Amino acid sequence: MDVPQQFFESFLADQRYILGSFFGSFLLLVAYLRYKGIEYILIHYRWVFVCFLLLPASFIFDIFMYTRSWIIFKLNSAPKMHDARVKDVQQQVREWQKRGNGKTMCTARPGWSTISVRLSKYKNDMKKIKINLMDVLEVDTERKVVRTEPLVTMGQISSLLLSQGWTLPVLPEMDDLTVGGLIMGTGVETSSHKYGLMQHVCVAYELVLADGSFVRCSKDENTDLFYAVPWSYGTLGFLVAAEIRIVPAKPYVKINYHPVHSAKDVTEKFSAESFKTDKNDFVEGLAYSRDTAVIMTGSMVDTFEEGKLNRIGRWYKPWFFKHVEQFLKNGEAVEYIPIRDYYHRHTRSIFWELQDIIPFGNNPVFRFLFGWLVPPKVSLLKLTQGKTIKRLYEEHQVIQDMLLPMEKLGDCLDIFHKEIRMYPLWLCPFRLPNDPGMVHPTTGKEEMYVDVGAYGEPKASGFHNVRTTRRLEKATKDLGGFQMLYADSYMTREEFYDMFDHSLYDKMRKSLPMCKKALPEVYDKVHKE
Repeated sequence: MDVPQQFFESFLADQRYILGSFFGSFLLLVAYLRYKGIEYILIHYRWVFVCFLLLPASFIFDIFMYTRSWIIFKLNSAPKMHDARVKDVQQQVREWQKRGNGKTMCTARPGWSTISVRLSKYKNDMKKIKINLMDVLEVDTERKVVRTEPLVTMGQISSLLLSQGWTLPVLPEMDDLTVGGLIMGTGVETSSHKYGLMQHVCVAYELVLADGSFVRCSKDENTDLFYAVPWSYGTLGFLVAAEIRIVPAKPYVKINYHPVHSAKDVTEKFSAESFKTDKNDFVEGLAYSRDTAVIMTGSMVDTFEEGKLNRIGRWYKPWFFKHVEQFLKNGEAVEYIPIRDYYHRHTRSIFWELQDIIPFGNNPVFRFLFGWLVPPKVSLLKLTQGKTIKRLYEEHQVIQDMLLPMEKLGDCLDIFHKEIRMYPLWLCPFRLPNDPGMVHPTTGKEEMYVDVGAYGEPKASGFHNVRTTRRLEKATKDLGGFQMLYADSYMTREEFYDMFDHSLYDKMRKSLPMCKKALPEVYDKVHKE
């Protein structure tokens, strides 16, 4: 073993011990507080628990992960360790085969550790395969690709690539979103009107299949599998690496804020800017009511105008969605944002969900004194939820992204206003090619789509979490759209098959060795029940 490898493994062992001790004590405290009636505190004074426990815990965890990521990459240790880790995954799968206990397989990653709001109940009765793959393996600037393991986060990737003058064409904004989740589920960003979803900027996938074999797939190699992997939610095999395109990055994003004040203008302005792919590197909309929104267009630039630089990512700055809202009164404006701040502009406030957890979180005093600790990890928020909190979230919150043709945006906004009346709504355009797989335009040709994201507490009278979501699902299907799989789904199996094209997926499930026996179907992993 060489010296850098020895240094790294010694460092990692020390860090794991420290981190393990901290989180072990933290979990014991959680258990004790639960015994003493923590649910009452979490319901009525949850901000106390979040501010004094979860924020410091989240900060320490982030420091550990970023330090670890940089050391591994700089010592070039990740590629050496990757092959051994993949072989370990293969060995676990083969051991499952030998025992033949009838259980299907899934990853061992606990449901609370993901950024999805859904707790993964399906894992309770399944064989859990440990997949410890969380490193960037290579940045190849000649081929213009980055090779990365599936648990690498967008925070890790943006920090590493931007320091070298590169970026992903599609880099979803939340720090903790992982490469694997964005490929097996879906990933969209404000550059998607040019590049499509995360799957459309991927070059190749590497998987361990249900029989323990290793396979690489791309547009030219195992083509059917390559197109079937996105949206498959780990039901065709275990993703162990991915190659993703990279493009040159510039240090700043020039943002143009366009406030609009009628329902007609919201849809027309947003749609018009989304089709200007040569002019706009980024397009985003925040709808603050059915008649008001701010449409943002951006382009990467090398310099900024004096007095117009806004380092929105700094801890003391206002939350981005509150900053944007002021342009409804102030009118059109231009400013420049450092590119990494732009990519993660919604991270600090978890879009706008943090205002329900820390009501005073955007107060200037709180931001200045404690903003550097924000946000709490979504995984820790989920871990520390009691049954009552979970029930309250399920009954009184909507966390949904509906993807539908751009021409149906006005209809969708009308339906959302009627059914949930919840603002802001996130509007993000994306190009949807007519590729084979579970998601493609119903017209058989490439189209511009839009992601309408609703996150928070509905204000519509008569809201019911199940009945309302069922109506939203039906409306989305009727409009030729799709529901993102990370959120709660109440569709029947027949409705799910009607919304998502299973033709290629079912073909691969039948042709891949042991797949149908060893791995569950997508529906069984994402359905609420």
